[in-house]
Amino acid sequence: MDINWNIIGVVAILVVILVVLTIRKNLKEKKKLENLLNNDFKKEEKTDVDAEDSANEK
Repeated sequence: MDINWNIIGVVAILVVILVVLTIRKNLKEKKKLENLLNNDFKKEEKTDVDAEDSANEK
């Protein structure tokens, strides 16, 4: 039984390309998710406190 090195080489190159593309896609998705989670919180609205109003005291 003879080993066909051409087919093994082509398959190895395809596997390497697939791994590289998967890693790149995952890094892009990770960056998108990180930005989404960092900017997805509700910011508190700043309200003006009236110094004469005792209901605003905490």
